[in-house]
Amino acid sequence: MRPNDFHGGVHPPENKQQSTGEPIGSIPLAEDLIVSLLQHTGATALPLVKLGDDVLKGQKIAEADGLISCPIHAPSSGKVVAIEPCAVPHPSGLVEDCIVIRTDGKAQWCELEPCDDYTQLNRVELLEKIRDSGIAGMGGAGFPTAVKLDPHGGAEIDTLIINGTECEPYITADDMLMRERAEEIIAGVSILSYILDEPERVLIGIEDNKPQAIAAMREAAKGTHFNIVVFPTKYPSGGEKQLIQILTGREVPNQGLPANIGIVCQNVGTARAVYRAIHYGEPLISRVTTVVGQALERQRNIEVPIGTPIHHILKHHGIHRGLMQKVIIGGPMMGYTIDDESAPVVKTTNCLLVPTKKELPPAPVAKACIRCGYCAEACPASLLPQQLYWYARADEREKLQAYNLFDCIECGACSYVCPSTIPLVQYYRAAKGTIRQAEAEKEKSDRARDRFEFRKLRLEKAEKEKEAKREARRKAAELARQQREQNPDSEEAKTGKQEADVVAAALARVKSRQEDPQQLLARAQRTLSSAESRVERLRSKLDAADNSLRDQLAAQLKAAELKLQEAEHKLTLAKRRADRDPVREPSNEEASAAVRAISKARAAAEARAQMSGADKLAADVEALRKRVSKAEVRLLKARDENDANLEAFETALEKLQKKLEDKMREQQSAQGGEQ
Repeated sequence: MRPNDFHGGVHPPENKQQSTGEPIGSIPLAEDLIVSLLQHTGATALPLVKLGDDVLKGQKIAEADGLISCPIHAPSSGKVVAIEPCAVPHPSGLVEDCIVIRTDGKAQWCELEPCDDYTQLNRVELLEKIRDSGIAGMGGAGFPTAVKLDPHGGAEIDTLIINGTECEPYITADDMLMRERAEEIIAGVSILSYILDEPERVLIGIEDNKPQAIAAMREAAKGTHFNIVVFPTKYPSGGEKQLIQILTGREVPNQGLPANIGIVCQNVGTARAVYRAIHYGEPLISRVTTVVGQALERQRNIEVPIGTPIHHILKHHGIHRGLMQKVIIGGPMMGYTIDDESAPVVKTTNCLLVPTKKELPPAPVAKACIRCGYCAEACPASLLPQQLYWYARADEREKLQAYNLFDCIECGACSYVCPSTIPLVQYYRAAKGTIRQAEAEKEKSDRARDRFEFRKLRLEKAEKEKEAKREARRKAAELARQQREQNPDSEEAKTGKQEADVVAAALARVKSRQEDPQQLLARAQRTLSSAESRVERLRSKLDAADNSLRDQLAAQLKAAELKLQEAEHKLTLAKRRADRDPVREPSNEEASAAVRAISKARAAAEARAQMSGADKLAADVEALRKRVSKAEVRLLKARDENDANLEAFETALEKLQKKLEDKMREQQSAQGGEQ
């Protein structure tokens, strides 16, 4: 097929021959593997292990948190020695939560679930295996592969594109992978095609500067309907939107996805990871990475366990500290510099570039923009980089979004051609970060406002309900009071008066106890005793304390002595009051009422003690019947008055009825035994 072209693009020096001189190699296993919990686009994974746990190679150690997330697996066997924030390869330089595994050198695998024939599984099962294997896009973005293969919204996919372009200078990881693992890549493409219900076209795009990879892929793809498409080298052909335009002529809409135009795009490394996950059951725990730069004695590609510290890799490639300028993650166009070499390799680390100052000189000082327009000619997204630059400097966010800032793929082509050496991409990245942060804060503020409004409405509703209940109770009480006044001889009026008398008597008793001089005197004596004890304890502590605590204890002692004086004063007042008001004796009326009540209770107890068992049961039944009758009357009254405690009256009546039934059954059982 005849490839298309896209707007803009540049032709920087490729510098790919340095790392393609030998096959994909390996290095000794690091002592500690630092496995980041965020190696992908989306939410940070949740740890499944704790400190001190032994783990096996391939064991899941962190679970995905939500749809846009990936699980994490142990790259080798060993012991978990830390779960803490560590340096990770990221432009921000911020730390992320990581699980540190101290390897045991055995590389002992956990139990895997291989599958020789993927067609025996349905598509949902395959997607689930890919998701459980923790596979994220290995081209650089790190989007969860299972999510990408299952487009939502009912999008119909007619084209599957496999990205083998690798246009970034210096990086040859995909190139070497296609040369040496072409069969596994094609097998992975077959699985991807099967999951996508065999789309009409499967296109594998490769730039023409990789002849050995092209030959290997064509040989591996024999007998399939996959189309190896070779097109001229131009940067950034490897961008997803640019590759889609080259191979299909279609353009992804602004802020849209390839699935919106019926296309799914995956990297060759991702296809190989899918194959190994399905065929061997292996999770994604390693990747091929280019280690290149003239500050290294050895430049090549290696397959390295994820989590391997970068300084460990550089050490095994003979780094010359005196010659190196910096360590770049990625290539010179889109890569970023890191300061902490303890950061580990993650699933998206495709290159470690360690150039000398001569090889990659520091960027010169930026000059004023001369409005030459070269940046607009080079932009592959057909943007206006010059305008975006001015708006970014002025922090005009609305205009930045109006000029499609988020369509910028940060390829660096504009900065590459800028004669004023303005770091345009850095301005765009900063502006994007500012806008995302502002949107996140706005969303957070909106959610907080919604919560406040909802709580306010909820409290208002609850207060209205309470007020309605209070009003209903007040009206019911008022109505009951009026009825008692109109008919003072009724049973309800008598009951109400008795209840009121009981409450008044209880309040009077409480007030009497509170004002009793003897009680006040006893309380004052207890307070004085406690204050004296505290002063004595503090004096002992102060005598035995060292100089560092003396000031603090002295202040506490002073406060305690003041309280002691206050207690002594209160005790004096209490004694005077007790002397003036001796202990009050109960009145004759109270004493006689108590005597009558006690006599009545004793008589009832003596009468009950002389009863037979049957008589006691009969008495209990009769007493319960009376209580049930009273409860029924009270319930009817409550219903008439629409009393707020109606449910409580109903419950009490039900319990009494149940007790009566139980007692009656017991009585009947006793009578049956006697017969």
